[in-house]
Amino acid sequence: MNRFLQRAPLLTAAALFFFAAVALHAAALCDAHAYGARGDGVAKDTGALQVAIDACAAKGGGTVRLTAGTYLSAPVVLKSNITLQLDKGATLLGSPDHKDYPAKTEFRAPGLQSLVSATNAEHVAITGEGTIDGNGESWWQEARAYKDSGILGAEHTRPRLVVFDHCKHVRVEGVTIQNSPMWQLVPYYTDDIVIRNVKVLAPARSPNTDAIDPFSSSHVTIDHVFADVGDDNIAIKSGMINSPGPDAPSRDITITDCTFLHGHGLSIGSEIAGGAQNIRAERIHFEGTDNGIRVKANRDRGNDVGNLVFKDIEMKGVKNALIISEYYPKVLPPEGDAAQPVTRLTPHFHDITLENVTAVDSVSAGAIVGLPEAPVLAVTLRNVKISAQHGLNVGYAEVSGTGVVVTAAENPSIIQAAGAKLDLR
Repeated sequence: MNRFLQRAPLLTAAALFFFAAVALHAAALCDAHAYGARGDGVAKDTGALQVAIDACAAKGGGTVRLTAGTYLSAPVVLKSNITLQLDKGATLLGSPDHKDYPAKTEFRAPGLQSLVSATNAEHVAITGEGTIDGNGESWWQEARAYKDSGILGAEHTRPRLVVFDHCKHVRVEGVTIQNSPMWQLVPYYTDDIVIRNVKVLAPARSPNTDAIDPFSSSHVTIDHVFADVGDDNIAIKSGMINSPGPDAPSRDITITDCTFLHGHGLSIGSEIAGGAQNIRAERIHFEGTDNGIRVKANRDRGNDVGNLVFKDIEMKGVKNALIISEYYPKVLPPEGDAAQPVTRLTPHFHDITLENVTAVDSVSAGAIVGLPEAPVLAVTLRNVKISAQHGLNVGYAEVSGTGVVVTAAENPSIIQAAGAKLDLR
């Protein structure tokens, strides 16, 4: 460390901060077994894991290590300067006892504590080749009995799996996250988070098992993620339905080199009451997802959503290739829908670019549909080629582009509805 300090004039403040953080994290290595964890998959290791985390934090930070084994646990809470390291063969398994998940207010709504969380923490990481498993089957069975179970703030709620709440400088790398009772990995009002080389898994029919949901978060990097889940592969959010506000936007988000199989696609919305800006997705492969690219809201949950770029996107067997709609959960407007007063929650979609996008074997090319009082503005398509059974619906939207080829087996390739302004070549 002295060698770096001697060269301080040549280093940026960020570099010095990095080296200091490395030294801090090297301060302690806390093996969970040394604090009483068994890792046998039978005895609950909650207390031992939390003691290990707290002891490591008390030393100024370090790494809490889970070696190979199955660590059955109720919720645990990470602290600042803590890395939770799951070695290859290590599984942190959520307790099947629903009483182990305390009620709490989460995301300004009634909720249950997640299996792993951190609140108001900095320099937190989850790393390794192991697995965090939410053991969600019993929760899914219960959720299927209630229509509102997937709605934020509903009476019938479930715990998420990993939540970073008002945190800074977070890293999740290498691990597998799977089988959450509900949303799987959620940065909430969190700044500077890197999610890299991570797998997020759940059965295709598991309800609301979104893979990654950045919620009112900024400076987010999602890179080389494989997601095969039962709901959105990514859902960028920023405020609940009928939110009274205030809500912070999600912004400055980069998504690169990801593969999405089962799931509802790469979504912005639908709960987007704080807005979303500066989002870029590149080199994404979709195969067999319900949707590809989806930007969604409605009059009860919208705000400013703009400066979105989707580039070098490949889709195979995706049901709906492209949906940009301000009528969620529907896609198209009801017959005779008229302009309504603009409110704080009116969605405003604008400046959306799709470049080098191909989709084959889709059921529907999709839709670009705004509200009469808030049309979708400045959608640019470059080298977009979609082959589908049904064509692309456009209404109350300004869409321009070059190299656009939509091939539909039925109906016109592009269905132009009221309010559509097209300049496609």
